[in-house]
Amino acid sequence: MKLSLTRPDEAALSAFLSGDLGTFTYPEVGATNAGADVPGYDNDHRRVRLGEGEETFEAAKVALRRWAQFPPAWTFISPLAPLEAGQTVAMCARAFGVWWVSAARIVYAIDEPRRFGLAYGTLAAHVECGEERFLIEWDEKDGSVWYDLRAFSRPRRLLIRLGYPLARRLQKRFAAESGAAILP
Repeated sequence: MKLSLTRPDEAALSAFLSGDLGTFTYPEVGATNAGADVPGYDNDHRRVRLGEGEETFEAAKVALRRWAQFPPAWTFISPLAPLEAGQTVAMCARAFGVWWVSAARIVYAIDEPRRFGLAYGTLAAHVECGEERFLIEWDEKDGSVWYDLRAFSRPRRLLIRLGYPLARRLQKRFAAESGAAILP
């Protein structure tokens, strides 16, 4: 984890990502793929209807490939890595006047005819401990297209534990704004 008073530039993020980021910080790697709550963590699930049809599904896939699910006013991912298992990214979020930079690694990717997405997990250089899945689903029964966010997490750093209610509020805000950011 790294803190910055200004928005981190690509050089700073590249230096951060080239450092020792550690390994996954939780034993349940890949658990978001099961679609069930994970005991011992805060579990979040948000499902947003994006529209219907192939055009909406394809547009949502493009948005996810650009990491558009991160509300640009206060979050972003660097680099805009391919959605492939093993890719490491910096997740940047501005909260309380400070930019928080944390490391995450893609655990798995989904690329099926009616489902597309990824999950990433926290590394040692992250403020939280857990995993988050971002999924686009095209329902074959009614043609609706959905954005489905599923996450489990718990505070990892003392600062986050002390500010736990505020951290949870930010997680809820992210979940609410993430679905709107996919297809504005």
